[in-house]
Amino acid sequence: MIETERLKLYPASKEQMEVFIEAQTVDILKAAYTEMLNGCLDNPEQWDWYAIWMLELKDGTHIGEMCFKGLSHDGIAELGYGINDEYQGNGYATEAVKAVSEWALKQSNVTALEAETNEDNISSKRVLDKCGFVPNGTIGEEGPRYTLKNT
Repeated sequence: MIETERLKLYPASKEQMEVFIEAQTVDILKAAYTEMLNGCLDNPEQWDWYAIWMLELKDGTHIGEMCFKGLSHDGIAELGYGINDEYQGNGYATEAVKAVSEWALKQSNVTALEAETNEDNISSKRVLDKCGFVPNGTIGEEGPRYTLKNT
């Protein structure tokens, strides 16, 4: 578990992911979260790199999720994140991305983190910028890709 001033971030257990997946009402999210669970089950030694990471306030209130989408053979992990609508605009995404990025880059097998965001998502671009990610010139499925290298 990673704790910040206001947040707790942790990779969900198999049981937590199953409950979370079952509660999803959006098919594309249900499919994505199921893919993450399958990644965990197929790669249990890399659980943290495939799991849904739960984002909670210190009082246990669930405010969003993160994930790494696996870890490549060359040590690059793609970071994804989302804050529930009613909690946006409070700096939680920046706090969470910064904390989990610092944790990830301390892992000996990680060379860089990547993230992508929709071109129109100014808030997400701002989060990535505040956390040290820089555009890498590549366009992914969701939009421009950003990189944070391990120094």
